[in-house]
Amino acid sequence: MFFIYEVLGLIFIIFSPLIFFTRIILGKENPKRFLEKFCIYSKSINTKKIVWLHGSSVGEILSVIPIIHKLEKNKKIKKILLSSSTTSSALIFSKYKFKKTTHIYFPIDTNYLTNKFINYWKPKIAIFIDSEIWPNMFDNLEKNNIPIVLINGRITKKSFKRWMRFPSFAIKIFSKISLAMPQNTETSKYLKKLGAKKIKIAGNLKYFGESKNFFDKSIKQKFKNRLVFCAASTHYNEELIIGKLHKKLKSKYKNLITIIIPRHINRSNSIINELESINLNIVTRSSGQKISKHSDIYIADTYGEASKFYKLSKVTFLGGSLINHGGQNPLEPARVGNYILHGPNIQNFREVYKMLSELKISSKVNNINNMKRIIDRIIGYKRPLKVIKKLNFIGNDILKKNLSEINKFL
Repeated sequence: MFFIYEVLGLIFIIFSPLIFFTRIILGKENPKRFLEKFCIYSKSINTKKIVWLHGSSVGEILSVIPIIHKLEKNKKIKKILLSSSTTSSALIFSKYKFKKTTHIYFPIDTNYLTNKFINYWKPKIAIFIDSEIWPNMFDNLEKNNIPIVLINGRITKKSFKRWMRFPSFAIKIFSKISLAMPQNTETSKYLKKLGAKKIKIAGNLKYFGESKNFFDKSIKQKFKNRLVFCAASTHYNEELIIGKLHKKLKSKYKNLITIIIPRHINRSNSIINELESINLNIVTRSSGQKISKHSDIYIADTYGEASKFYKLSKVTFLGGSLINHGGQNPLEPARVGNYILHGPNIQNFREVYKMLSELKISSKVNNINNMKRIIDRIIGYKRPLKVIKKLNFIGNDILKKNLSEINKFL
């Protein structure tokens, strides 16, 4: 199976000039840095004790920012390497002023390029985030005796079934993990069946959040005297539902403004067209336009600012749940005391939603009328300080567990 996987990688390499040219045109690749995916670098780090972390995109990178802050304070660590695969995650990283940490793009997963990556950077430890499992990279890391740690591990039922189509191949890959720290019991069971040997449940890193990221005076001023409702991590079709909900709510709450934070901001133009078709007045974050008394929808089409908007709202709808996607992580808005609305499709974060339901800060919704009834009921909702403290306590504990295990490899 490794042979077939390698052949597929080589086919990708052959067609990569066309693929990368198209992606650059679409804004999905950085024209100045895409060669990093072929292990061609303009920078280097002169140390043999690099701590390397890898996460695919924005969500994964944001989840390990607190860990990087802690690792930067560790005097034993001279340099930290953070890799990702998307331009959006690189943009998020650029907003943080780290002293020891360098960002690069993850290489294409072929035997040659992963070997080249390892020989160039010489990491002391390789830390992968969420569901980042790369056969050739794992194989070559093991051959070089470099520990592989999976943190915030997440394997969904869908991805588990996909891996189990090739059970012997999956076991060869997952057995190379030195330590797996899944975020829930479901993932723990899947990891064990897939061949991971050492597993310690540590919890979801997204429980942790730094309050300094939540407050922005300039944004608060923009929404002065407005009643704010958030719809976060929305997917195709969900924005139109939120737009129709806004129209229903606006007839009763005249100062209402709805903030939509799409899961993929490259969809912003299609979202605007869709919402304008039902006569809604739209303002986007990237335009810099002022919010007027006629503004209905504010689209947060920038990366890494969601927490600033959650602080303005007391109620947030979490997307990917009205469609058959499996839901998005509700912890970020819940951590600041937002009441969470979600659709029926939440299998990706079932345990988290179960806990929020037990804490009585979430409700399942199925349609616009259902959503309106619940919002009417909780419109005077007060942020539950006890719940906020509990979630942040859990977050600190999870962060400590992850750091404790990582430090054992340093």
